[in-house]
Amino acid sequence: MALGRFQDFLSGLVTRQRGLFFSGGEASSIDELLEKIMGNTGEVSAIVTARQLLDNYSDSDDEAKLAFFEKLEQDFNVNETVVKLAYESYASIPSSSNLNKLSRATEPLRHELLRRLNQTPGATHDLVGMRTDLLKLLKDHPQLKAVDEDFVRLFSSWFGRGFLVLQTIDWSTSAAILERIIRYEAVHEIKDWDDLRSRSKAVFDYLMHAMRSKYPADPVARFHLGNKGSACQAVNCFEI
Repeated sequence: MALGRFQDFLSGLVTRQRGLFFSGGEASSIDELLEKIMGNTGEVSAIVTARQLLDNYSDSDDEAKLAFFEKLEQDFNVNETVVKLAYESYASIPSSSNLNKLSRATEPLRHELLRRLNQTPGATHDLVGMRTDLLKLLKDHPQLKAVDEDFVRLFSSWFGRGFLVLQTIDWSTSAAILERIIRYEAVHEIKDWDDLRSRSKAVFDYLMHAMRSKYPADPVARFHLGNKGSACQAVNCFEI
């Protein structure tokens, strides 16, 4: 609850400050926003700039999105000189400290960019959508595979079992979630609210969704467990 209120505060802050930071068309292009967010900027400015950049990207056409990913691949790599020096230090003295320095040196600048983008409210959802666009480009632009691997690496560190919540579905569940259950059902179409009510009487519905504090109405997966012992076989004895 407290985290949710803090997220609402940040969202309101971003909305109020955008007019101050980007009045008169200042830093309107994605390239300018990339330079701004990676520069020495204050925390509020960074959060506002991240939201502006994500919104600009979302409004871009396919050609501009391709150019964005190509820029990430070409201009947001590692510093080769720093990597060489770090490697030489580790080769000379293979200590844990030098290994950590080498690890930091070999991290592409893209990682830091994505982390900074993820500071603004709602950014994780936008970044997942950004990777969806990237996946569509990989077949014709295989050089972007490295960018995708960076997305995967960061997503793997951000998401884990600790972000998942198992929640019973009943008629006290918010209407927003129930509406999505009706819309997302892919196997057996749910026609209306009455159909959903009749089904909820026959099974125990559980909802597992990610990052509940940020996206409480976006279910990731739903499990139907029958109220008889045979359900164990149907789900390979999945225990709750």
